Amino acid sequence: MKRVDGKALSSSRQVLGIAAVCLVIFVAVGLAGCSKGELKVGASDVPHAEILEFIKPLLEKEGVKMTIIVFDDYVQPNLQLADKQLDANYFQHIPYLEEFSASRKLDLTWACKVHIEPMGVYSSRIESLSELGQKAKVGIPNDVTNGGRALALLENAGLLKLKDGLGVKATLLDIEENPRELEIVELSAEMLPHALPDLDCAVINGNYAIQAGLSPVEDSLFLESKESPYANVLAVRKGDEDKTAIKKLVKLLQSPEVKSFIEEKYGGGVVPAF
Repeated sequence: MKRVDGKALSSSRQVLGIAAVCLVIFVAVGLAGCSKGELKVGASDVPHAEILEFIKPLLEKEGVKMTIIVFDDYVQPNLQLADKQLDANYFQHIPYLEEFSASRKLDLTWACKVHIEPMGVYSSRIESLSELGQKAKVGIPNDVTNGGRALALLENAGLLKLKDGLGVKATLLDIEENPRELEIVELSAEMLPHALPDLDCAVINGNYAIQAGLSPVEDSLFLESKESPYANVLAVRKGDEDKTAIKKLVKLLQSPEVKSFIEEKYGGGVVPAF
């Protein structure tokens, strides 16, 4: 049997003891980091990022640090969510999410409904739709879901007639009656407020209207009903709905505090959907 020196044995025990202490500290720090949680959430500037900023300190109290990344388009937030550059995004309604995900073959879904932004008709040239002349230029969003939604709004305003049963699924080819011979101009949704001086009127999404300083309630010539099915949602990758950090975010987005914040800040231009 090999003899073990007493000093060497004592030294080995000290080394093992130090290693054990270090291991405990390492595990404790690791668990603390995991329990805190972090989320990267993409959002449109108004009202989405503003609502997220409102709940950010509340979410941090729940142990989740949220980084909000603002986008000015409707494409990158979904692509980056699918590529795992984001943990969630908050900028779109359900029909747009479903159409975009299907066309790009993305495995995305939504975790909760938060608010509705009534789409409206705006103009810097006229004060009433009755003033809209023959062959007037009318701007609408150029993406499939918002374009159909805009055409349905123009139909509800009495400016044109679409094929029966299509509603928000209609395209320009589905206009059956256009008594004023309106020229429908398709532009990206975010550009429509800036194009108003060159158009007789435009159908603008609520968030872009607010961002441009327009009040949906006071400035629109015609406003979508508050019963609109186009609720804006928190989007996530399929399977992430049950993650603890996402659940905490969902709970706060549908809280009484957020409902009061939306109602007080936006005065009817943004409507809670929960």
